[in-house]
Amino acid sequence: MAGNADNEKPVVQHGENALEVTRLSVRFGATDVLRDLSFSIPQGTSLAVIGPNGSGKTVLFRALIGAIPSTGTIAWAPGVRLGYVPQKLDIERDVPITGLDFLRARAAVDGRPRTSIADVLNLVGLSGTAGEQSIGAMSGGQFQRLLVAFALVGDPNVLLLDEPTAGIDEPGQERLNELMHRLQQERGLTIVQISHELTVVDRYATSVLCLAHDRAWIGPPRDVLTEEVLRDVYGAPVRFHRHDR
Repeated sequence: MAGNADNEKPVVQHGENALEVTRLSVRFGATDVLRDLSFSIPQGTSLAVIGPNGSGKTVLFRALIGAIPSTGTIAWAPGVRLGYVPQKLDIERDVPITGLDFLRARAAVDGRPRTSIADVLNLVGLSGTAGEQSIGAMSGGQFQRLLVAFALVGDPNVLLLDEPTAGIDEPGQERLNELMHRLQQERGLTIVQISHELTVVDRYATSVLCLAHDRAWIGPPRDVLTEEVLRDVYGAPVRFHRHDR
């Protein structure tokens, strides 16, 4: 197994790949959460990561950003700037700050001009009035858009999203999924997203990584999202509606 004892992640030239992962393994105690996982993500594409609870999806994301120890090679292309949207934020929604305060704090940390805040609010479809609300007064969909805006303040070219539509009503989910797709198309972003919405994955993802504890499948949605693979991944028959592209 290739790896670095001190967990440093080398950066090497990749041509058109934003990321190359080789024999990635993560172990907690005696338990292998991920084992010998290898895949690559071409720049400007979208990868959806799916699998049952406990299959290592969020662990994979934490390994990719260097938040937990791992072995193997995680090699981001030169010039990659990461934006990370977690499934939930460890912040109390009753904290008396507005959405604009939240974004201004991020801009100050990154040394970005305040003018960039208006730009990212416009990108995610939040009005200035919505931004002036306290974060506790925002709907679930508005708050998730704020988290995307928070990630965009840093001008990333790669977005990692951990189930960004969790806890949002169906219309809000659709708007957020369309937003992610539009950002990818218009800004050339590379998007890596954990999702349980197989119909959305089939509609928007360029490729799919299915995790099932000790096994993994990766490929285009039409090749991977088959009844046979999904049955192996989830341990039961799974059906979903396929959109015509």
